[in-house]
Amino acid sequence: QVQLVESGGGLVQPGGSLRLSCAASGSIFSINAMGWYRQAPGKQRELVAAISWGGGKIEYGDSVKGRFNISRVNAKSTVYLQMNSMKPEDTGVYYCAAVFLIRPMTVSKNPNEYTYWGQGTQVTVSS
Repeated sequence: QVQLVESGGGLVQPGGSLRLSCAASGSIFSINAMGWYRQAPGKQRELVAAISWGGGKIEYGDSVKGRFNISRVNAKSTVYLQMNSMKPEDTGVYYCAAVFLIRPMTVSKNPNEYTYWGQGTQVTVSS
């Protein structure tokens, strides 16, 4: 089993920045690709960003391209999401997810493929 714990959420003003962290523990050898998803009230969970094991492959959701940056430090079993130029529509619960992909240099954009999920951290963008 793998445990994922998110941190760094909170309240931020429009145009501001936040940095989320997701620490993995447990059987971390059973995961390689990781991602961030978010869910706003009344909306479906959507991809924010995904990153391959080595960081060579990254995908972003269309709404965050150019504003958010995903990275990881495997030595710390941690993935980060740097969120800049934030907008009210970025409000939601942000979830960290992890999966083991057969091809380690790939990512998954399909939430149904992810095996492990964190509890989520609330991000609110409001003045």
